[in-house]
Formats: sequence, structure tokens, C-alpha cells
Amino acid sequence: MWMLSDEIVPVRLMATVWADTSGLHDDLETRENLDAWLDAVGIDRGARHSSAAELALARRLRAAVRRLAAQVTADDRQPATVSLDTALADLNDLVTHLPVPQLTLVSGELRETSSRDASAVVTGLARVARESIALLGGPDAAKLRACYAPGCVLYFMKTHPRREWCSVACGNRARAARHYEKVRSTR
Repeated sequence: MWMLSDEIVPVRLMATVWADTSGLHDDLETRENLDAWLDAVGIDRGARHSSAAELALARRLRAAVRRLAAQVTADDRQPATVSLDTALADLNDLVTHLPVPQLTLVSGELRETSSRDASAVVTGLARVARESIALLGGPDAAKLRACYAPGCVLYFMKTHPRREWCSVACGNRARAARHYEKVRSTR
């Protein structure tokens, strides 16, 4: 599975939607945001910037992966933005943009070529789609969790038996809420 340090890239993609006390935030609002995210996760986009169509594709991929993660984790924290069928179709469609190696004969020599001529950004997103399929449909799906801390919308990989939240901050928030409720109920 493709990982950046200890984070799986599809989980990083899902984390581009996050919440705090001021509301819900989207880290993929602009093409520049997409370029920054691609650079951060190590996807080579070539020497060019992403297009508006590639931004829309990245956002569709993220919506699909988040919807499918909600299905895997039985997450009902928020209403789905896309249907399950649409999410499956979007994910499966994007993975078809991966280049397939082919062998061709050029001037009497065999050379490896690619079957697709997609942009580096689309190819990178297709790789994220393939990793998403491996995560959501493979054995690691059992480790995927929704963070149920108050106000959190993130998903995380349960890497320790006692881990229940996506971050220390969410764990603190959940414990504080639980303590507040306990104190309030005794009064």
C-alpha cells in the first residue's frame, strides 16, 4: 500500500475535508490547493499546474472515497454527498486512467510504451483510486475508522488496539465532553 510516512494516501485525501469550531473546511477549493496537496503526498504532476477539470476529478474522487469509507465504517455522522452507486462508478472509472504497459516494435527494437496518454495529475489521481480500492476492499478495511469525537469528520487507520480517535486533540475533546456530561448528570 502506498504510504506517506505512516499515513495512507487515500486517508490523506479524505482528510482534505475537515471541521473545527468555525465549521467545515475544504482543502481542495482551488487548483493551487490541489497542486499543493499533490506535492505534499509526492504525486508528480510534471512541470504544469492542474486544470479545472483535474480539480473536479480530484473532488469527485474524494467524495467517492469518503462515501465508500462511510459504508465500510458504518459511519452515519453526516448525510452522504453522493450515492453508493455513484461513488463506486466514479472510483472504478478513475482507475481505468492508469497507464497499462505495452510492448511495441520501433525500428526493429522492442520498447515498452504506455497505453494511455493521460496527464500526470490524472495518472496520479488514478493511482490514488487504485490505492483506495485496495484499502476499502482489502484486509486493511477492518482498520479504517470514523472519528467520533465531537464535531470531527475525519477517518483514520486504527494502528493501535486502544486508538479511538484521529488525533490527540480529538481524544482530548471526546474525554472532556464525556467528563462534562458525567458531571452534569450528577447535578
